[in-house]
Amino acid sequence: MEQAVFESVRYSAMCQDCGAELECWGTQALVDGRLRWDVDSTCSACGCAVAVCGGDVPAERRDQMLFEHGPARLQVSSPPTKSVAIMRVLRAELGVDLKGAKAVVRRVLNGDYSGTLPEMERLARKLRESGITAVATRP
Repeated sequence: MEQAVFESVRYSAMCQDCGAELECWGTQALVDGRLRWDVDSTCSACGCAVAVCGGDVPAERRDQMLFEHGPARLQVSSPPTKSVAIMRVLRAELGVDLKGAKAVVRRVLNGDYSGTLPEMERLARKLRESGITAVATRP
């Protein structure tokens, strides 16, 4: 079984119970091959504690993770002759059409396809399952 991969960010929100500032920890995790977004928060004013698990990472929090942790890159070391196999995996995992998959493959082969570490590790694992040598790295 492969290890979980995760990144977290801290941010503020408003408490739904009392309106005070709430400290939140959001975590994007790759667990059992699936991406998940979990948030834990506790209000210092009223003590309200909330845990929300399993959603999609909000765009604002994803941008925050990329800013705070830096982007991870998806690298493949399989020969370009495997680009059709790479495209097949990317189409299935990213839900893009053929034209979109071709554009992503070019970016992957050029070493400039990036995202959060859990996102890139998920794609790397899917590619490895298809016999393509792939890793998620940080420059």
